Amino acid sequence: MPVDNLKKHILSLMSPPDEVDSSGAQPPLPELLGANGESPDELWKKWANLQNYPYLTDFSLDFIEPELLARLPIGFLKHHLLLPTHHSDQKKAIQLILGSPKSFFAMETVRTILGERDRDIRFDLAFMPPPKLLTLINNAYERYTQSQTSEVLSGVSTETEEMKDLSSIQETIDLLDARDDAPMIRLANSILAQSIRQKASDIHIEPFEKDLMVRYRVDGVLFNVLSIPQKIQAGLISRFKLMANLNIAEKRLPQDGRIRIKTGGRDIDIRVSTLPVRHGERVVLRILEQGTLLLPLSSIGFDEHDLSTLAGLIRLTHGIILVTGPTGAGKTTTLYAILNTINSPDKNIITIEDPVEYQLQGIGQIQVNSKIQLTFATGLRSILRQDPDVILIGEIRDGETAEIAIQASLTGHLVFSTLHTNDAPSAITRLIDMGTEPFLISTSVKAVIAQRLVRKICPDCRENYLPDEIELQRIGITASELPPEGLFRGKGCARCMDTGYRGRQGIYELLIIDPEIAQLINIKTDTATIRNRAKEKGMTTLLEDGRRKILLGITTTEEVLRVAMSEVSIE
Repeated sequence: MPVDNLKKHILSLMSPPDEVDSSGAQPPLPELLGANGESPDELWKKWANLQNYPYLTDFSLDFIEPELLARLPIGFLKHHLLLPTHHSDQKKAIQLILGSPKSFFAMETVRTILGERDRDIRFDLAFMPPPKLLTLINNAYERYTQSQTSEVLSGVSTETEEMKDLSSIQETIDLLDARDDAPMIRLANSILAQSIRQKASDIHIEPFEKDLMVRYRVDGVLFNVLSIPQKIQAGLISRFKLMANLNIAEKRLPQDGRIRIKTGGRDIDIRVSTLPVRHGERVVLRILEQGTLLLPLSSIGFDEHDLSTLAGLIRLTHGIILVTGPTGAGKTTTLYAILNTINSPDKNIITIEDPVEYQLQGIGQIQVNSKIQLTFATGLRSILRQDPDVILIGEIRDGETAEIAIQASLTGHLVFSTLHTNDAPSAITRLIDMGTEPFLISTSVKAVIAQRLVRKICPDCRENYLPDEIELQRIGITASELPPEGLFRGKGCARCMDTGYRGRQGIYELLIIDPEIAQLINIKTDTATIRNRAKEKGMTTLLEDGRRKILLGITTTEEVLRVAMSEVSIE
């Protein structure tokens, strides 16, 4: 069917006849329903089938030609819901996937963008549901961006004008839609886009004598990604500093900044830290994707018993609940999951953090700023004058903050905070070392959660095996506890970068401060005694929770031993 007739036909199906003007311009398209109550997607599929056009629910990225993506901006394609995928019939036709009636009206524009010499090209049409087409467009551009890295590297030299005059970036851009041809800008965008695609939490750019190493931290482990010639070090680091609004002339002092970008419709916040080292400046970029930490409490790894206990604790009207663990153990994820669970219009929740990593709807969040003497202690005093019901303190770092937090809990506030200790009982000792009176701790602290993050076995290359006796002894699992199929591990595949792991989950121990444990605290009992008594009363330790997740096939022996090795020596 010719394009003009197609336009009229689809409009006659989608709109009353008097809404179509003589020029064939598209009328407003409201929320549409068919005669039998079909949704717009169902009507779109029915119409495609009537006209014998393919209606796709999936499409392989391998069939999408990079040269078409290079000539068409992603913003244009996403706005008009269309995607040219490949040439056919000796390049006299281009397959075009459409996702909406309005897509027809952009076909001539596509023809124009592709160039005058292509005006005789026809389009072979196919249709796809809009959400699937948007995902396909984003994935296609992510793959295309990644493929440009090696080409960009080969085109960069130390003396190019692009390196001497690096233009500043817009406040918020879509990386996949960045059309700048400057090699250094393309390289920086490619590094960022690839790290986000691989779900990295950090990018490390480290200068050495002969090269510049780029590493990504994925699921808590660093991987070498790219080795860049040392001669372009200054240009690349200057590019990232410009994006973060840092002083590119200052190379002797550490600097901190922030980049806000979009990629594939996702809002990304990047914290930038520079540090002068022997061979130049070292840059670490922390990637924070909005919304990724707003997880339900039930999905982060607590077993049913601890989850039920915690659900009661977080609804108390007063007291302190502490989350402990080393840096990168997922403490912020747990606290945000708790706040997300209890957040409601009848609660006034205020947080003070360093930094505020994610914005929580309906919650007041304060950023610590040492330059103006806004510390955890001073901020906490001000929070108490704001009539809060729940307070989150990013970290208890000193005795003053601990004292104010305890006083807040004793005056009718529920307080959440973190400490850097190896296990839950050690948090009590840490507070005493800060100068806090034991009777205040036993009265105010209701529970302590200790946690670590273990990598999960990749579901695409997961396989079972029978462990040997040495492995079982190392982790403390007996042969009688093994399931019939044995344990599981990942053999490595392209989806998990041949690591055998994809994603992470927490392992936890939950110490409840009941009257007996409180009495031990009052007499300054040592950590080991508190731990042993808590275990006798049913506390699951980090190692025990790790064993449970090994037997369930969630993670491996190596992972649990890696993050909870100190627990092995304790037990």
